[in-house]
Amino acid sequence: MTNQTRLLPWVTLEGKPCVLVGPGTGFMARLADNIESVQLGMASDLLGHVADTLDGAKVSPEELRFVAARLAESLREIHRIAESRGDRLSAFDHPHVDDSDEGDDGPQPSAGAFG
Repeated sequence: MTNQTRLLPWVTLEGKPCVLVGPGTGFMARLADNIESVQLGMASDLLGHVADTLDGAKVSPEELRFVAARLAESLREIHRIAESRGDRLSAFDHPHVDDSDEGDDGPQPSAGAFG
């Protein structure tokens, strides 16, 4: 099994990206999957809240600022998830080729194959 790099759904205390290097099957990969799932669920809930807020007859500037700040946080998280998943899918589009792979004309999965 080959090692891959994965952008994790959190950053360091200094705001720098965290990456995982490995086969993507261990504890940290599962933890990242769970956190991404929670973040996606929270984004979905937030969209419902935003719709309700904007449908309200009277919304204060403070409420709008609060909702905008939460949307920015959520968008940052979702962007990180999309970037991480895109990086992992591109590994399938551009598989590493070494001398032992010469002559192997078998099918190669593309990003479209994974939905």
